[in-house]
Amino acid sequence: MAEKIPYKIYLNEDEMPKAWYNVRSDMKNKPAPLLNPGTHEPMKPEELSVVFCEELVKQELDDTTAFFPIPEEIRSFYKMYRPSPLVRAYCLEKKLGTPAKIYYKFEGNNTSGSHKLNSAIAQAYYAKKQGLKGVTTETGAGQWGTALSMACSYFDLDCKVFMVKVSYEQKPFRREVMRTYGASVTPSPSMTTEIGKKILEKHPGTTGSLGCAISEAVEVATKSEGYRYVLGSVLNQVLLHQSIIGLETKAALDKYDIKPDMIIGCAGGGSNLGGLISPFMGEKLRGEADYDIVAVEPVSCPSFTRGKFAYDFCDTGMVCPLAKMYTLGSDYIPAPNHAGGLRYHGMSSTLSQLYDDGFMRAVSVPQTEVFKAAEQFARVEGILPAPESSHAIKVAIDEALKCKETGEEKTIVFGLTGTGYFDLVAYEKFHNGEMEDYIPTDEEIAESLSKLPVM
Repeated sequence: MAEKIPYKIYLNEDEMPKAWYNVRSDMKNKPAPLLNPGTHEPMKPEELSVVFCEELVKQELDDTTAFFPIPEEIRSFYKMYRPSPLVRAYCLEKKLGTPAKIYYKFEGNNTSGSHKLNSAIAQAYYAKKQGLKGVTTETGAGQWGTALSMACSYFDLDCKVFMVKVSYEQKPFRREVMRTYGASVTPSPSMTTEIGKKILEKHPGTTGSLGCAISEAVEVATKSEGYRYVLGSVLNQVLLHQSIIGLETKAALDKYDIKPDMIIGCAGGGSNLGGLISPFMGEKLRGEADYDIVAVEPVSCPSFTRGKFAYDFCDTGMVCPLAKMYTLGSDYIPAPNHAGGLRYHGMSSTLSQLYDDGFMRAVSVPQTEVFKAAEQFARVEGILPAPESSHAIKVAIDEALKCKETGEEKTIVFGLTGTGYFDLVAYEKFHNGEMEDYIPTDEEIAESLSKLPVM
């Protein structure tokens, strides 16, 4: 069968999923509810609707519905770049000399350059359907901000983006793509919001974090009539929209009777990983199949591997709901590594519960090793990968080399969330030997965790 498998497996248009899959429907231990930061009571729909679009609130709180039909207008937009290819990494396998079979789901075939557009277009659609003027958001490396600005342009919505300051400075071209699509882009933390001013007073000269940018975006949304806040990762609704990645991956594998042994994804807030693994995790939860599911995070922001499973604020300004998740503490400011999309202090509540229940494992890797793997991949597979995705590449290569040692013929699938063509400053730092690996001390993490809200 192997020799008959093409280099790229494409689904046809009719095979593209018609519904998103909600993995929470198959979880016996449901993710803990979001809590009101003032009362510590579960958030009510009407409370969340002040911040989020009404339809997205319904998706966020639904733990039982297995499938949500994808509106036809969203499916029509998806057809511009979906179904995306599942690629057999024949050249990488040959270079490594491994008996392992390596596949990657490539999400970079759209203008935003990443998987983020899958949720951006959905959230913009629901905002437009509600009659809103615009939305606010945060972005790390810029993939989410780029995707949302593109989606808002499509639906003629205003888009205000708060971009983590270090990424704003490192990735000026990503910023300009957002502006091309009509978005305003503000480096965070900024002096344009009350929360931004407080953060700068407390952490003068800070390079920012996703937690900071979220706080500012939420403040602007709640103070601006006709606006709502939208988030590119972490939330249940985002994992729901991103499930199209995993659904397509599974359909492509099933087409050739391929059963993966291992599924690997980078982990920051959880959008890519959660989307990729959803249908496979569903099978695992239902006892229909078993997979080794691996989350890969940076050593500089190790929420899974060194964090605590506890209720915490989703943002540095402590204005968002409390979520039970693996966290390093909302006050934690990650080192300014070049995988901006993974610089978040916490992890999706859904993924955190699955991890805590033992359905998946996690590893952390240093960025210099990540870029070595990225370069190795680029030289044989012809795609310059995003730094975030390269975390998954690093572990996929490591696992393939283990197969070389043992002779095991494992089938490995990983998510290639996007391209790295706006990350050339990072590649330059790596090639010049200027890239460093920062590993937070136990004391730093303990200090941040000591500030978790008292429940």
